[in-house]
Amino acid sequence: MSPQPPKDALLLAGGGARGAYQVGVLRSLARAFPDLNFPIVTGVSAGAINAATLANTVEPFPMAVERLAQLWESLTLEQVFRSDFRAVGAKMLNWTFRLLSGGAHLTPSTRGMVDTEPLRRFLSRVLDTPDGVLHGVAENIRRGRLSAVGIMTTQYPTAQSVTWAQGAHVQPWQSAERSGVNTTLTVEHIMGSSSLPLVFPAAKIDGAWHGDGGIRLTSPLSPAVSLGADRIIAISTSVEPGRCEADRPTEHYPPPATVISVLLESVFLDMLDTDASELRRMNQLIAEHPKSQELGLRRVDALVLRPSQDLSVIASEFEPELPRVLRHVIRGLGSLETNRSDMIATLLFQPLFIRKMLEIGEHDGEKRIDEIATFLGRAPVGSNRTSGAIDSRDAASSSARRVSPSESIAA
Repeated sequence: MSPQPPKDALLLAGGGARGAYQVGVLRSLARAFPDLNFPIVTGVSAGAINAATLANTVEPFPMAVERLAQLWESLTLEQVFRSDFRAVGAKMLNWTFRLLSGGAHLTPSTRGMVDTEPLRRFLSRVLDTPDGVLHGVAENIRRGRLSAVGIMTTQYPTAQSVTWAQGAHVQPWQSAERSGVNTTLTVEHIMGSSSLPLVFPAAKIDGAWHGDGGIRLTSPLSPAVSLGADRIIAISTSVEPGRCEADRPTEHYPPPATVISVLLESVFLDMLDTDASELRRMNQLIAEHPKSQELGLRRVDALVLRPSQDLSVIASEFEPELPRVLRHVIRGLGSLETNRSDMIATLLFQPLFIRKMLEIGEHDGEKRIDEIATFLGRAPVGSNRTSGAIDSRDAASSSARRVSPSESIAA
């Protein structure tokens, strides 16, 4: 009997409006591999929006990606949160009053700096779910096109990373830092995963409050491994470590905008390269000690795709596209004193910036098609190579993880 083919997974990291970059990469993949299918899909923060949309679409991969691209191209900031002066001003005044009053309950409780009800309505509409349930996910699982979907959140106040998973044979897992819960995915899971701390209000799920899944996701590859992945393609929105513009020293004292950018970067610190390195070490251990498989170890390969440019630097060029009141607040924090802003890149849900992200993503994806083809063990459309000549297990980017029957045991 021939061995079962590796089970592929797609991991989409966070990054706010930079999530459009991931869609550009996926566009290049869909053109090169029109029959590609990811039976396992996981996402966090903005990546959770992309992952949920792909998993909820019953059309083939290229059509699902194009549908996702069209959604991003039609997206505006007003469809994510209220940015008018009345809404933003009222929130800021409320926060200011609570600070000055020492937390006295003289005003209504403020949940986040902005109102994200527009995003909830947008997701309900584009995911075609009046009741909030992602019905397309269940249909794709029934058809066998999907094995499992995972959306990651951070539970308040325990700070535990929670993977909300829906699949045919999902087994829950539990550890001190992270857990996996078998559930029926809804819009609220997406809202919780993309709830930027203090800025976007948290979402209440199963009686507890949940925020951005990137806060405590120290092992971003582990949810996909726990869901049964053998190969993982992870798409980040952060430039390769060491190539960030922020690495350049400056003599000026950092303005608040820079400090906030560092804090946001810590939220979206995806740890993918660290995780991939651990997988490579584990692969080597398994290869050298075959009996280690008896302890629940198995090989898992991972390929990390990152932007070739610092998207936060590019975002600063599009700052005038922000609504006036939001632009005024961000400039008051010193955004004009720095050429790089994760805050702007996170909030810039505007057409011109989104199109730029899609363009860069497509370009980066096309440049790495041969590497991706080698990793997947298949030839791209138009190539003279045969898939049989490509062995993904020999890819330089391959890596592995230690897993137990119920979850991965990652650092």
